[in-house]
Amino acid sequence: MIALVAVTPGGRGLAQRLAAAWPDRTTVHSGPAADQLAAAWPNADAVVCFLATGATVRLIAPLLADKHTDPGVVCVDEAGRFAVALCGGHDGGANALAESVARVLGATPVVTTATDAVGITPLDGFGADLGFHLATPERVARATTAVLSGAEIRVRSDATWPVPPLPAPTSTGVVTLVVSDRRDAVGDLVYRPPSLVVGVGASRGAPAEEISALIDAALEGLAPESVRAIATADIKADEPGIRAVAQARGWPVVTFTAAELSTVDVPNPSEVVRDAVGTPSVAEAAALRAAGVAGRRSDLVVQKLVGTMSTVAVARVVPRGRLTLVGLGPGAEDLRAPRAERALRRASVVVGLDQYVDQIRHLLPPGTRVEESGLGAEEERAATAVALATAGHAVALIGSGDAGIYAMASPALQLAGDDVDVEAVPGITAAVAAAARLGAPLGHDHAYLSLSDLHTPWPVIEERVRACAVADLVVCLYNPRSLKRRTQFGTALDVLRGHRPKDTPVGIVRDATRPGERVTLTTLADLDEDAVDMLSVVIVGSSRTTLTGGRMVTPREYRWLA
Repeated sequence: MIALVAVTPGGRGLAQRLAAAWPDRTTVHSGPAADQLAAAWPNADAVVCFLATGATVRLIAPLLADKHTDPGVVCVDEAGRFAVALCGGHDGGANALAESVARVLGATPVVTTATDAVGITPLDGFGADLGFHLATPERVARATTAVLSGAEIRVRSDATWPVPPLPAPTSTGVVTLVVSDRRDAVGDLVYRPPSLVVGVGASRGAPAEEISALIDAALEGLAPESVRAIATADIKADEPGIRAVAQARGWPVVTFTAAELSTVDVPNPSEVVRDAVGTPSVAEAAALRAAGVAGRRSDLVVQKLVGTMSTVAVARVVPRGRLTLVGLGPGAEDLRAPRAERALRRASVVVGLDQYVDQIRHLLPPGTRVEESGLGAEEERAATAVALATAGHAVALIGSGDAGIYAMASPALQLAGDDVDVEAVPGITAAVAAAARLGAPLGHDHAYLSLSDLHTPWPVIEERVRACAVADLVVCLYNPRSLKRRTQFGTALDVLRGHRPKDTPVGIVRDATRPGERVTLTTLADLDEDAVDMLSVVIVGSSRTTLTGGRMVTPREYRWLA
């Protein structure tokens, strides 16, 4: 919850705007500022103060206890021009909150933490979105100072995790980041990944004390902070001993049916267990299944330990890489989605066409690996991105417009397996950007067609054009005409002319939203084919499309317009 603290009419007005935007996330307080803060502080995840920064510092000073538990504090000035992350930038989430507040109020976010100011991944939040636990927080300040001074960062990890980029060194010195679930791991900063699953089998009434002791024995040499869950059979979901241990340690319980567990290859199957619960293994099979490595015995780091009434095993998770398909939009900076920019800053590897990489290079944090190539290498780029994500990296595969429309999402997802996490960030397409310049040509049913025969035989394309013409659909033509492909565009127009009036409006938008943009409104009869090239989107209206007020409009045909 975000507490909103204001004392002036202007501040209260700004607070109400945030409360309206986030009705389920905010609490509004009243009274003297000190009383508001005292009331809000114990239960708030963050605080937004519509006060001067100096006044806020003096008011919160007695309340501050620990940077890891205190709420983040953001200050907004009386005019609502700036949202300043005052304290708790990383642990308290004030940096991200300042940006969110700024978006709602139309303000400028001000982030003062050093790593954020220079675009470097903060070490105290390294891998936080992956569930990493920093085991050595007392060393963060010294390590951060060294990194900001240009020290080399070396990462040693038990496995490849999709971590964010880290900067290249610019001076002497080394900072070692260790990502490990082993207790004896040593480094300047040690992070515990959520890499272990504890499998538990138990007879009815197995005491919590026995289960807990077996777990301690199984985790000898391993970090309890790296345990992500207890796994067991579904018929043991209500077992009091298992539940008590899970609650005491703060671990969730995941369960599987006997049929699911019986398919897992384990080193120590038991016919006695099969007779009792319908599967030859519970502890080992559940641990492996929950770790996502069913059938891979090598990932069972601790085989079954047997007690009087319970068994315990430990499996190690194989991290999954991330593939984010990012649509950059039509080209204008302000038409690129904020989510796309966040995805680019989070990726350790960016793969894309060289001219698209140039559009976003300034957004990439120091240390981002860039894999760029020229026109005509779509399959190669897709294969590179998928291979890197499969290897465990955080990869952003970029394309213009929307990545799923005549872009990189399709070839990439044809290659990606189910062992990679995939996210798509939508972008404004070229057709949508062009339509906005023309008026409302897509107001009713429409179709997108690419006239490029690089991947589709021309006879197939021509038949599709004919089908759209017969159906009287508005047609958005991508890749209409290239230096080598000259005749197909005219053929497509002839097909359309055979099924709709010659005065049908046609819009041509070249380089939509980019410098040098050119917008042309014409008709099927008067269209100049030489004015069209590969940088153009051509929108051919239906028989219902009109030119109204100098704008291309396809009516929705609501009854009240009849």
